[in-house]
Parts: sequence; C-alpha cells; structure tokens
Amino acid sequence: MKCLGILGGMSWESTAHYYQLINEGVKARLGGLHSADLLVRSVDFALIERWQQQGDWDSAAAYLAHAAQLLKAGGAEGLVIATNTMHKVADDIIQASGLELIHIADCTGAVLQAEGRQKVALLGTAFTMEQSFYKQRLIDHFDLEVIVPNRTQRDDVHRIIYQELCLGQINPASRQRYQEIVADLADRGAQSVILGCTEIGMLIGPDDTPVALIDTTLIHAQSAVKWLLAKQ
Repeated sequence: MKCLGILGGMSWESTAHYYQLINEGVKARLGGLHSADLLVRSVDFALIERWQQQGDWDSAAAYLAHAAQLLKAGGAEGLVIATNTMHKVADDIIQASGLELIHIADCTGAVLQAEGRQKVALLGTAFTMEQSFYKQRLIDHFDLEVIVPNRTQRDDVHRIIYQELCLGQINPASRQRYQEIVADLADRGAQSVILGCTEIGMLIGPDDTPVALIDTTLIHAQSAVKWLLAKQ
C-alpha cells in the first residue's frame, strides 16, 4: 500500500468523514484488520476563510503548499486536498510539494462521463459556483454543460455552508431550502447535481431529491482508495 497525505481541516467535519470513508474502503477491499496508510495535515480553517473573503488566494496557496510539503516530508507519496474550493490553488500546492494529486473535479467528471451525463448542476461555495477553476475543468476535460443556481440561491447555499455546515450544524429548514434549489435545477434540465462542497453531503442525500446527487466527498474518497491499493 502507498502512503497518502490528506490536506484537511477545511472544514474538519468533512475531513473526519474522508478519514472514515477511506479506511472503510480499504477494509472493504482487503478485509480483516486492514486500514489505510494515511498522513493527515489539518489546517486552521479560520485563516483560510479570512483569505478567501479577502481574495488573498496567494496567502492561502502558500499556507497550504507548506502543509503539503510537511506531508511529503513525513512520507506521503500522493495527496488529497479534502475540499472542493481550495482546488483553486491546487497547481501551486503540487508545484511546491511535488506530490501526485488526486484531483476532486477529475474524479467527479469521470463518474459523470461514465454515466453518460451531459447537463449537470453545481452546488458549492460561491467561489466554486461562480469562478472558473472548477466549472471550466469539467467543461474542458469532460465535455459537460454546467449550470449553477441563481444569485439568491447561490447566496443561500454559500451561507448555509459557512454558517451552519462548517460548524457541524444540521438545520431542517436549510435542508428544505437545498431541496427547493435542487428541484429548480432539475426543472432547468440538470440530469445530476454535483455536491461540490465536501460538507453538503452532511445535509442532503439521495433520498432527499428527485434528481441524482453526485457526492464529491464520496467519489474522492473512493478514488483515494483505488490509488492507495494500486500496484506500484
């Protein structure tokens, strides 16, 4: 088994879910007492959130690049960035660390392409929904048409992520709001809805919506298991 580094803490709630999913996946594949060979570097999300709001992506990139370098120094051979939004600075992180990256958008795009999806919707932070670093990768690499909620809906999705989910709060009213937004996206022709924030799966699941949900956290963790167990 190879050694995988998890760059997490964004938020720690979703990073804990990553740790569980990856270990469960390894156990399912290997059986017995097997577990994943992992290193976890969990950063202070308050710093990241402040830089996000300030648009200071250079400081965020430098901070995360240093964390990735520490993972490599500890023996990690590959890297999972346990957040969708901070893949905005993925190139900086990989250039600084030299680690092999399991890119969350590529894992997600491959699943959608294999399922024959053409038009998909994207939920996530405002940065993920509105900027090009994530959407354009899905468009360019996987020939997908990607739509996002309207402005009012995007504001609600973003607010619920930061003010509730990242704090571990699950609010039934917020679940209902997400269900309304997903239903509207389905009416606009979305064949699937990407849960493009690693916390959203805490709030809504397959039984909550009329359209297929693509849980990027689960897909990313499954890809991590395949990487860990691939023959070198």
